[in-house]
Amino acid sequence: MKLYVISKSGRKPQYKTAGAAGFDIQAFLEAPMCLPPGGRALVPTGLFLQVPEGYEAQVRARSGLAIHYGIGLVNGIGTVDADYRGEILVPLINWGQEPFEIHDGDRIAQVVISPVTQAEIQLTDTLEETERGHGGFGHTGV
Repeated sequence: MKLYVISKSGRKPQYKTAGAAGFDIQAFLEAPMCLPPGGRALVPTGLFLQVPEGYEAQVRARSGLAIHYGIGLVNGIGTVDADYRGEILVPLINWGQEPFEIHDGDRIAQVVISPVTQAEIQLTDTLEETERGHGGFGHTGV
């Protein structure tokens, strides 16, 4: 499967190891930006993707930024649909205690390409019964 990418920076996203599920994407900034504790920002990447039909690009947090600095994605995981052609903007949040500075070229997120299936949605008045039934969060114990 090929993923066509336009990169304003000229940097080509790449998988860091042969077994990596995701490739890193970098900030594309004219000047550094500071994310204060509790602050949120859309960080440009200068990347435009042509995701093949039947796939999505999942934008995910980088675990190193999360554990060392408290930096994550506002929406947990972002989806880039196959028909989207705009720039990939990463919604970062600083859950840490210190301001976090982002520079041009910093690896700010990772992207995983995943297959998707669109369901045929049917309205109904009943659902099949299961052993779990209405059991919600933590119903099987901690």
